[in-house]
Amino acid sequence: MKWKEKIKRNKWQLAVLVLVMLVQCFFISLKEGYHMDELLTFELANAEYNPWIVPTQPVGRLAKFMQQEIYEDSLGETLKNLKDTVVDVLRNRGDSKLLSYKADVYDEPVWITGEQFHEYITVGERDAFNYLSVYFNVKDDNHPPLYFMLVHTMSSVFRDRISPWMGCVFNLAATLGCCMLMFALGRLLAACGYVTEKTGEDWGLCSALLYGCSSGAIATTLFIRMYGILTFLCVLTLYLHLQKWLGEQAQTGKDFKKKNKLLILVTAMGFWTQYFFLFYCLLLALVTVIVLFRGGRKKETFCYIRSMVIAAVIGVGVYPFGVKHILTSGRGVEAIGNLLGGLAGYGERLLSFGRIVLQRTFGQRSLGLIVTALFAAIGVILLVRDRRRDREAQSVDSAELNSSTWRRLWWMLAFPPLGYFLLAAKMSPYMVDRYIMPVFPFAAMAVAGLLVYLLGRLKTKGMSITLYAVLLLSCFNIFTYDKEYLYGGYGFQLDLTREYGAGLPCICIYEGYGFYDNLLEFEIYDRTLLVKPSELSGRQDIAQLPEVMVIYKHNVDSDTMQEAEDILAGYGLKPQQWLMRATVYGDTIIHYVNESLN
Repeated sequence: MKWKEKIKRNKWQLAVLVLVMLVQCFFISLKEGYHMDELLTFELANAEYNPWIVPTQPVGRLAKFMQQEIYEDSLGETLKNLKDTVVDVLRNRGDSKLLSYKADVYDEPVWITGEQFHEYITVGERDAFNYLSVYFNVKDDNHPPLYFMLVHTMSSVFRDRISPWMGCVFNLAATLGCCMLMFALGRLLAACGYVTEKTGEDWGLCSALLYGCSSGAIATTLFIRMYGILTFLCVLTLYLHLQKWLGEQAQTGKDFKKKNKLLILVTAMGFWTQYFFLFYCLLLALVTVIVLFRGGRKKETFCYIRSMVIAAVIGVGVYPFGVKHILTSGRGVEAIGNLLGGLAGYGERLLSFGRIVLQRTFGQRSLGLIVTALFAAIGVILLVRDRRRDREAQSVDSAELNSSTWRRLWWMLAFPPLGYFLLAAKMSPYMVDRYIMPVFPFAAMAVAGLLVYLLGRLKTKGMSITLYAVLLLSCFNIFTYDKEYLYGGYGFQLDLTREYGAGLPCICIYEGYGFYDNLLEFEIYDRTLLVKPSELSGRQDIAQLPEVMVIYKHNVDSDTMQEAEDILAGYGLKPQQWLMRATVYGDTIIHYVNESLN
């Protein structure tokens, strides 16, 4: 088929993709600030052998070793140092210079320069395309490395900067990829005789339009973490399984007996992206084994199990730290504890996550759900009216497909995402949308399938009405989006920092690790001291500051803030100007001047 004919045949699919891309790009352009985890994404991807910002250890052990023992002015000398280090480790193991190297650890928090913060979250000329650094950084985190390597690649191309586009572009590609897979799924089901060709096309179009313009897809694209890629890999895994399971019916000749390399690769990539992928993958694998075995396809069952074992070996072999993350890390132990902790509170968690799915599918308000219910009710009336006529017109082949074969298909389509939802609701550390983002495309496919099936009774007008319903629902989604992950107003906060704080020192008073919200501001200040309220006393270096910007993080209560102000007053520092109160992150920023030095 020539390209002109392909464009003509797929003109509506292309139109949906263009519309989805425009909607997603519009919201990316509105993104001003970052969630703390998003800035951690840039740090883990770009901080050279230095995964965490530690106020008492600004330079990590391996980062210090690389700077002082490995890097030289010439590439040849650097490679020689690397060779000598490897030989030393192989010969002396724990007594080698690398493994016995010590980092500089201080008794109290030290000042960190703006240049150091810049190096933490961006890539320069020397550390571009350093994937070994990314691998090292994430091994001490609770996530696998693939998404961080993608962000590092983009940061290596666009150096010395940070932008929402540098992380959102991968999520945008994943969202568009999910839409394309929905088109392919509709055509696959039509080719296998489950639906007519037109119904398959209609379902794919409506599913892609409903998901691509939903607030769920918008949030997935905006949040610079691995959940967009995770969502795409879940949908792709389903497509590959259906393509092979239905190979004979689709007349593609594909089955599980051979050529499973792509399936193995996608499964391994899911493990390297986010461990929640295992929820979906293992449940889908379970259904697939049962469907194949009960269908008498025992050889394919064996070959499929073998492929999944190979994928597990490759996944763990490339990233063995994943096993430690799942079984022994803090988040892993917490997740397993939640799973085994009984049913107390589980109902509340299910309701909370259920509300998230409804909001991300039908829009923030209930209008979208009402519109969908209205169109569905019309479809039910039509279905009841035409049931007798449809039963009489139904072919023998369709009747056969509507029995056991249809049940097997429903199990493959519905059981893995539903099981994922139930497990994620039970094991997630927080009740937020990111942990169930892979459920959103399946919810969209279910709603689109319901509308296409019910309103299809209107024959030629059915598709038009269904599209109008989906477009209306998409508009509700777009215009009622709750602005999550946009952090509007942070651009003004940065401009204010450049105007009043450039070249000045900064003291950030925090509880926990909330200071990661402000990494872009710390690049602007001359240097920053990260301290908890209890670490503020007894510092002569603060008493010597003629002026300083102070950031009180949102989790510092009013009593603690007053106590900190009294300590600063003891150093001679008095509030000169309140720049911002209750900023985008709920912080308070005050300019202090040392009256005794001025």
